[in-house]
Amino acid sequence: MPRSTATVLRSLVLAGGVVLAFAATAKAQSNCQWYGSTALKQQQQNEKGRCGFSGPDWHSDLAKHLTWCGSVPPQVWQQSAQRRDQMLAQCAAKAR
Repeated sequence: MPRSTATVLRSLVLAGGVVLAFAATAKAQSNCQWYGSTALKQQQQNEKGRCGFSGPDWHSDLAKHLTWCGSVPPQVWQQSAQRRDQMLAQCAAKAR
């Protein structure tokens, strides 16, 4: 293969990798936006329902939620959101 063709192919592979990395980053940011928004809504339910939940999962600082989400694998932030949902459901059941 002539050198120029090999160089073009390497450039295309590199460009493709950059596009894939950008797409993955955009998806992660979108997922973390969902997570952060959900965490804030859950905190509002916690306060409104007077559930009294506190700790690292229970606060109204969107930036902290986004930073944490971006630092863990998706299954970790998904489990965190599910755990808060379960806790809120238990709180609501007690209030009935």
